[in-house]
Amino acid sequence: MILALYAAFWLQLSSASSAAVCVAILAQPTRGQALSKALYRFLGTLVGAAVAIGLMALFAQDRVLLLVAFATWLGLCVFTAHFLQDTRAYGAMLSGYTVAIIAIAHIDTPQNTFDAAVDRVAAITLGIVAITFINDALGSPSIWRSVRDTLGGAIAETKAFAREALTRGDPGSERAAALIRKIAAMRGDTSAIAGELDDGPDRAAGARSAIAALYVMAAAARHLGAAIARLSEPSPAVAEARRLCVGLTEAEADPDAAVARLSELVDAALVGSATRANETPLDEILALQRSLDFARAAVFAQDGYGVLARGGQPLRNVPLPTHRDMPEALRGALRVAIAFGLSALFFIAAGWPATSFALVQVASTCALSSITPDPRVFAKGVLIGMPVAALCAGIVLFGALAGVQGFPLLAIAMAPVVFAACFLSLNPPTFGIGFILLVFFPVLLSPANPQTYDPQGFLSNAFLVVVAALILFFTVRVILPVSNARHRAFALDSARRALVDALAGQGGDATTRTSLNSDRLLQFARWSSGSGAVRRASLDRAFDLARMESAAARAHAQLRGLACDASLAAAVERARTAIVAVDAAGMRDAARAFLAAGGTAAPETRLHLARAVSDLTTAAHVTEVQGRFLRRLGVMAA
Repeated sequence: MILALYAAFWLQLSSASSAAVCVAILAQPTRGQALSKALYRFLGTLVGAAVAIGLMALFAQDRVLLLVAFATWLGLCVFTAHFLQDTRAYGAMLSGYTVAIIAIAHIDTPQNTFDAAVDRVAAITLGIVAITFINDALGSPSIWRSVRDTLGGAIAETKAFAREALTRGDPGSERAAALIRKIAAMRGDTSAIAGELDDGPDRAAGARSAIAALYVMAAAARHLGAAIARLSEPSPAVAEARRLCVGLTEAEADPDAAVARLSELVDAALVGSATRANETPLDEILALQRSLDFARAAVFAQDGYGVLARGGQPLRNVPLPTHRDMPEALRGALRVAIAFGLSALFFIAAGWPATSFALVQVASTCALSSITPDPRVFAKGVLIGMPVAALCAGIVLFGALAGVQGFPLLAIAMAPVVFAACFLSLNPPTFGIGFILLVFFPVLLSPANPQTYDPQGFLSNAFLVVVAALILFFTVRVILPVSNARHRAFALDSARRALVDALAGQGGDATTRTSLNSDRLLQFARWSSGSGAVRRASLDRAFDLARMESAAARAHAQLRGLACDASLAAAVERARTAIVAVDAAGMRDAARAFLAAGGTAAPETRLHLARAVSDLTTAAHVTEVQGRFLRRLGVMAA
C-alpha cells in the first residue's frame, strides 16, 4: 500500500488513495488469487470508466436521468455478477460501482469526468503493479499447491465415502452433501491457477477434471450400493465388480485395468442376457454400469491430480458451471437499484452538501454485499467496520500526523491499522470487519500531497460512511429479502424445470449436468433447516430429483445414437415415450427390450445399450419411490 501511495504521489495523481485501496482489495492469501482478482479488477475498471464517460456525455445536463441510468447499470452489473463466480463476479460488480466513483462523484463538475476516469485507471494499474511486485519479491504462496493438497484430501475422503457405501450401505444424503461441499470449495480456486504458471491452464484443466470426477465417484458409489442392495442374490459378475470398485478405494490399484475388466463384464452381461432377458435383473446391469462409471471417474481423478501436481496434458478439459437461480439474481439487482434510488432521494431531500460522496459509498457497499454468500452477515461486518475505520483514520490523521507533511511518518502511522485489518480479515468470523477496515481506512484517511487537515470535512465523511453502513444493514433485511424457505423454493423450482427439460430430451452433456446438479444440491443443503428427519427427507428428495434428471438426460443421449439401428427403432420409440410420460413400467419394458437385443448387437452398440438400460432403470426406480412428490411438482400426471 505504501509503495502504491508513493508511486501515485510521484505521478501526481489526484486520487492517490485509490492506489492504496486497490492494494487493500487485492490483498489475497496466495499469488494466484491476487493475480486473478487483479485481472478482473482492471477489466471491470476499464468497462466502468467507459460507461461513466458515456453516461456523463448523455445525461450531464439532467441529474435525475443520470441517477436513473446509473441505478439501472448498477442493477444490471449485480444481476450479471450473480451468474458468475469468484473474481469474475467481482469484476462484473466492480464495473457497476466504478461508474459511481467516476461519474456520480463528479455530478456537479461533469467536465472533470474524463480526467477522473484516467486517474482512476492509472491508480488501479499502480495498485496492481505494486501488489504483483511485492508478491513476487516476497515469495507469496502459490494457489496451485494449496489446491493440490486440498484435492488430495478430497480424493481420499471421496474414496472413504465410496468404500463405506459399497461395504456398509448408503452413508446418506447429509454425508453426501457434506462431501460435495468440500469438493465444491476448490472450484473457485482452480481458475486462479491458470495465471500463476506457464502451464497453469493445463494444471487448472486437470484440477477441474478431477473435481468433476469426484462428483461422479460419490454419486456412482451410492447408486451402485443401492442397486446391489435391491438384488436378492448378486451374480458373480456383480460381486467381482464390487470387489474391483472397493479395491480402487483401498489401495493404489490401477484404474485403467479396472475399466478394462469392468467393460468386459458389462459386455458379457449384455451378451448373456439375450437368451434370458426376462430373467436378468435390470439392477444387475445397473450395478455393472455404475461400477464402470465409478472406475472411469477414478481414472479422471487420478489423471487430473497428477496433471495438477506435476504438469502435463489432462485427458479432458471440462467446464464446471455453477447453478444460479434467476429470481434470486433479479431480487439482488432490484435490491441494489432500489436502495440506491431511495438513498439518492433521501440525501437530496435532506440537502446534505456531500451527497455525491454518500451515494458512492452506498453504491459500493451494496454492490459488494451482492456477491457475498450471506449479505446479512456482510452487512453486519460493514456496520461494525465502518465506525472502526473512521475512528482509526481520525486517530492517524489528527493524532499521529497532527499537521505534519512527511511521507515516512504517514507510512509508519498507517502500518499498525493495516496489519490489524489484515489479521482480522484472515479470520472468517471477523472477515467483514477486517475487510471494511482495510479498504475504507485509506478512503477516509485520504492521503494527499500536501495532506489536508479539515476536521469538519473528515467528520462529515465519517458520518456519511456510517450512514451508508446503516442503509446497507436495513436494505438486506427490508428490501426484497430472501429467506431460507424462499432459497429452497427457488432451488426446488429450478430442479423441477431442469428435470422437465431432461425428460423432454433437452439439456447439456452429462458432465455439465453433474456439476450443475452438485452445485444446486449444495445450495439446497445450505438453506435446509428443520429437524433431522425433515432435513434428511428433504435432501433425499433433492438427490433423487438430480439422479432422475441425469438419468433421463443420459438415456435420451443414448437413444439418439441407438435410433440409427433399424432393429432397435421400436424399442427406442417406446423408451422415449415412457420417459416423456414418466411411466416407470414403460421404462422397464423398454429396458428389457434393449436387453433382448444385446446378444446380436455389435460390441460398440452393446455399450450404448448397457448405458440406456441402466439409465432407464434408474429413472424408473426414482419414479416409483418419489411418485407422490413428482405428482406434487407437476412433473408426473396425477
